[in-house]
Amino acid sequence: MQLPFHATDGIAVVTGGASGIGRALCEELLRRGMGHVITADRDAERAHEAALGFCQSHGSRRASALALDVTDERAVASAIEQIESTRGPIALWCSNAGVNTGIGLGEPADWDLVLGVNLRAHVHAAKHVVPRMLERGTGHFVITASAAGLLTDYRSAPYSASKHAAVGFAEWLAVRHASEPVSIHCICPEAVRTAMTTKSTESIPSLQILEPPAVAVFVMEALAGGRFLILPHPRVQQFEQRRIADREQWFSAVHSAMNRKAQADLSN
Repeated sequence: MQLPFHATDGIAVVTGGASGIGRALCEELLRRGMGHVITADRDAERAHEAALGFCQSHGSRRASALALDVTDERAVASAIEQIESTRGPIALWCSNAGVNTGIGLGEPADWDLVLGVNLRAHVHAAKHVVPRMLERGTGHFVITASAAGLLTDYRSAPYSASKHAAVGFAEWLAVRHASEPVSIHCICPEAVRTAMTTKSTESIPSLQILEPPAVAVFVMEALAGGRFLILPHPRVQQFEQRRIADREQWFSAVHSAMNRKAQADLSN
């Protein structure tokens, strides 16, 4: 299935692109014919390593690296200006970078970091790239949130709250630009085997863990279909419906799951 834009001359930027879902998105975009993919990551060395691998696999001019702190609005604005002035218009921005820190209620530093990466980074990117897309009359803006943004993650208040906020912001963008020529998408996977999630998810047997490449394929097909809410784990929709139908029962079910997990940890 082809991409929903002129891929051969298009530019895509993927934040958090050096690993996990971001790296898989870069690979899948190139595999499907994206003209140029920019691997943006705060870890400059890993970004360059990933981009070099993409160039070796897909052509020396089809990928490049960008060291970027997505929490720094000036850096994001500067990067967008530089890309568009030197390479051309950005057809797709995948606001994918994410962090998961803070056990329980978390500490102030946890909240600052998580809200900076998991929420404000999306705001910075949208503020500076969406108007350019609107002016050109085309563009695609993708936010990677989480199933925790539709449900909850009882392990971490900062992570759960930040992902709810990310979904809320994505919905606001979609409503705001519903009649305009820019498509907004929100990815809400459950568990994906990445460095960020592996340690915290392996001990929860009920989770369905997907590999990043499978998520990337699902995302590309959803983009082509024009879907706003992208759910690589279909059962997340069922869980959300149960939560909405009877919130009190949902609280009780999640609380029971939390207690079972705590007992299992004590017995190990």
